[in-house]
Amino acid sequence: MFTIELNMFYTAAIAVLVLLLGSFVKKRVHILERFCIPVPVVGGIIFTTMTLLGYITETFMIKFDFVLSDFFMLIFYTSIGFTASIPLLKKAGKAAIVFLILSSLLVILQNVWGIVGSLIIGVDPLVGVATASIPMTGGHGTSAAFAPDLVKLGLETATTITLSAATFGLVAGALIGGPVGKFLIEKKSKTKSASEEENIIDFESTMENVITAKGFRESAYLMLISIGLGTILSKLLSLSGLNFPASVGGMLASAAILNLNNDENRFHVHHSELELMGEIALSIFLAMSMMKLKLWELAELATPMLVLLFGQVILMVLFGVFLTFKFMGGDYDACIITAGHCGFGLGAVPTAMANMNTLSEKYGYSPKAFFLVPLIGSLFINVINSFVITIAMNIAANL
Repeated sequence: MFTIELNMFYTAAIAVLVLLLGSFVKKRVHILERFCIPVPVVGGIIFTTMTLLGYITETFMIKFDFVLSDFFMLIFYTSIGFTASIPLLKKAGKAAIVFLILSSLLVILQNVWGIVGSLIIGVDPLVGVATASIPMTGGHGTSAAFAPDLVKLGLETATTITLSAATFGLVAGALIGGPVGKFLIEKKSKTKSASEEENIIDFESTMENVITAKGFRESAYLMLISIGLGTILSKLLSLSGLNFPASVGGMLASAAILNLNNDENRFHVHHSELELMGEIALSIFLAMSMMKLKLWELAELATPMLVLLFGQVILMVLFGVFLTFKFMGGDYDACIITAGHCGFGLGAVPTAMANMNTLSEKYGYSPKAFFLVPLIGSLFINVINSFVITIAMNIAANL
């Protein structure tokens, strides 16, 4: 078999080419847009299919150097910490707190089912964790970030399992969100709410600024300092005996800098620049993670994975109908919020927004839903999810 060995620079270049390929294909295949499949996933699936052919035919194999992957991952997760504004959460009011609690409870239940379900069907509990809130609520970014930690705990196929499960979740979240929302609206006879008259906070505008060269420079400095502090924090947390990924430390450090900042903005937190840096890093990191996929590893785990993943879908539907809908008010807004929760509870916030847009076009717009879902799904739940995942991984590793 012909072996191609690439250093870290060639690997990064290939990752960018995978992104460009994914963007090219996604623009031309409507169903990919409909299900909100990320560009790195599109390009990555095409690329890994090529490597699968090389493996099956025993003609070629590519060896990459993914040393830069962790760096891009840390940039992404550290950028998330800069969005975890406690004053903003308080300003959003009781509804945001309730929805955050509900989303956090779902994350816990996803991991409970993952571990219990894996024990019932007789597979490694780490497989259950790899199909739980890591790919479901977390999506592809969290899947790629935590897979190496699962590998360290003994699950060698973690990257393939988590990323495949995340893709399943995206499609499932897009498929069930609309029908669940439609069922609640029509079954409960809910009509369009009057929330359009409410004073809804535009949280996105509170974190936007004009992008400048100075802003990029200061953001780069702040990002690197936060990553350094986060690495120290992760090592200190690991003294507890639990396995704490470096991403958790990065988020904690950046969140601390953000919330300890005063009104004079002494740390010069430029949200738009930091968000853009995070988005670029996530795209390259995801492309690299998709390049690691070994699709042939799914053969033995296909049936157990499907059992666990369909269990997650059932859990999401039941949770949405009986808990999210009820505790978010049981009104029209709650119907739309529930559809959105199905989107990011199984896939990602873009899927949630697509679900809510579809329902809004037919039944009417819900400003409350379009405020709360991205606020919690984009900003806060990732931080809580990381801590829950860390605990779940450590529990599963000891079973």
